[in-house]
Amino acid sequence: MNVPSVKWIRRLLVSVVLLLAGLALVLRFRYGGGEKFPDRSTRDQQGNASLELIATLSEPPGNIAVSATGRIFITIHPESKPTGPKVVEIVRGEMVAFPDEKSQQLFHAPQGIRIDRQNRLWTIDHADNGLGQPRLLAFSVTDGSLMHRYDFPRTIAPRLSYLQDLVISPDGRYVFIADVNFFGKSPALVVYDTDTKTARRLLEKHASLSPQNFIIQAYNGPMARLGGLIAMKPGADSITIDANGEWIYFGAMVHDSLFRIRTADLVNTSLDDATLGTRIENYAPKILSDGISIDAKGNIYLTDVEHNGVAVIDTERKLKTYVRDARIRWADGLSFGPDGWLYLADSAIPDIVLESRSHIRSRAPYHLFRFRPLAVAVPGQ
Repeated sequence: MNVPSVKWIRRLLVSVVLLLAGLALVLRFRYGGGEKFPDRSTRDQQGNASLELIATLSEPPGNIAVSATGRIFITIHPESKPTGPKVVEIVRGEMVAFPDEKSQQLFHAPQGIRIDRQNRLWTIDHADNGLGQPRLLAFSVTDGSLMHRYDFPRTIAPRLSYLQDLVISPDGRYVFIADVNFFGKSPALVVYDTDTKTARRLLEKHASLSPQNFIIQAYNGPMARLGGLIAMKPGADSITIDANGEWIYFGAMVHDSLFRIRTADLVNTSLDDATLGTRIENYAPKILSDGISIDAKGNIYLTDVEHNGVAVIDTERKLKTYVRDARIRWADGLSFGPDGWLYLADSAIPDIVLESRSHIRSRAPYHLFRFRPLAVAVPGQ
């Protein structure tokens, strides 16, 4: 009676081992691997003394938006699995739910946050990689009232999508959204028209939106998990719009180039993806970047996730390190504020991705900084 049982157990164990080995190979082929990115950093232009600490937080921030009056809003990074408010205002150093505690039920996994020139605070919610209901919301900065809501259909935000950052046209009509789409491997741009309340998914899997085969070297080592089976190689991430609303600048996090396309082309509903693809311009070389913003003179600021700082692509399209500071663990979101400041959220991604809540708490505090850019820009962007 025992011999058949032993044989059955052995066969089961062999099957499990083979299944796990096959799964590991699939993960390694689809999500693993990667080469080291060349070091494009330079001597920083500002020096460590120029980076000013403005807030110490118990939760890791995602992105940041600063109003024309200096009010500071952040998302709590969804990868940290927050148990409290997910969109907050920093008030006298404390995180206060915005617009209020009751409204937090509207949020699932908000990440991108911006303030437009109409004084509306926008959030984009990827809803756990599209498994929930991805949502775009806008609130009045003045009184917190809900001014706009759009729930994305599956045709625009499919499962495994990750709508994670956004910018708004100067007139407030169009919202441009980057879908990093890490697990789905189908990055895209989404354009939402607030007048018609319609959205379009564009340029899916285009080379300019897709990651290259590099593995990020973070402050504490390579961004790989599960013994290297999964490497962090996100697609379309950085997205910004110039002061006149003429150009959208964008790039995959793991890519050596920043691209741009005319806003007029993206909002032209008669242009298909093939035509749009021919109108994308390779603008300049970049570092492996997360957040992005642009000043009134056209200097583009990119957070440098490998070198604890922020790089700048100047108006001559030259890439330089602008700020570098060992206090930064993962330079994430950027937002211009009033009085010539550029604000930076340090999300400390290496300490929160695929980590437990107890580990995330143990790595606190988390920080917000600010520094002086080359030129000013409209606050909130």
